[in-house]
Amino acid sequence: MTERIGVYVCHCGTNIAGVVDVAEVSKWAGEKLAHRGVVVSRDYKFMCSSLGQELIQKDIKEFGLTRVVVAACSPHLHEATFRNACKEAGLNPYLCEMVSIREQVSRVHTDKEAATEKAKAMIAGGVARVAHNEALEPLRVPIHADTLVVGGGIAGIQSRSKSLMRASTSIWWSANRPSAVTWRSSTRPSPRWIVRHVFSRRKWSRWAATRTSPC
Repeated sequence: MTERIGVYVCHCGTNIAGVVDVAEVSKWAGEKLAHRGVVVSRDYKFMCSSLGQELIQKDIKEFGLTRVVVAACSPHLHEATFRNACKEAGLNPYLCEMVSIREQVSRVHTDKEAATEKAKAMIAGGVARVAHNEALEPLRVPIHADTLVVGGGIAGIQSRSKSLMRASTSIWWSANRPSAVTWRSSTRPSPRWIVRHVFSRRKWSRWAATRTSPC
C-alpha cells in the first residue's frame, strides 16, 4: 500500500522563515515528492500552536494521512507535541517524523538559497524515512530500584544527588578505595535510602563491611 504522507513546514516566526524560503519549500515538497506519497504539503507561522496542530489533525482525517512529516525545530523540543496531535487525530504517534530545519539549517546558515535547498534535502530524507516507520505501542516493564555506581569520582558525587536518591531504594558504590563521596550527605531526604560501599580490592572488604550504612 502506498503511504499517504503530509508535510508541514513551520515558519517559527522569523527563526526559520528569516533564512529559509518556507513557502517555496512547502510547494516543492508537494510537487516533487508526490511520487513518494506526499498528498498534502503546507506551511504555517507556528506549527506547534494549537491552530497549527489542528491543521495537521484536520488533514489526517480529511486526506486519510498514514504518515506525517513536520519540518520545524528540534525533536527534543516539540516531538511529543506533534506526536500527541497525531494521536488525538487517530494516527499512531510513532508515524510522525520531525525534521529539524531550525537548528540544522536556519541557525547555521546565512545564505538563503543554500539554506532553502538544504531544507528541501532534509525534508526529502524525512519523507523517505517516515515511510519505513512502524506503528508502535509503549511498553511498561518493571525496573529494579537499586542503583550501582562504578567509581568514586564524578559518578560517585552525582549518586548523592537528591534525584537519584529519590529514585533508588539503595545506592551501591564500587570503587578501588574510599573517597570523599563516601561520607553521609546532609541532603539525604530519609534514612530508608541506604548507601552501601562495595570495594573491589579485598583489603577494603572489612572496611566496607563495617560501613554498610552511613546513616
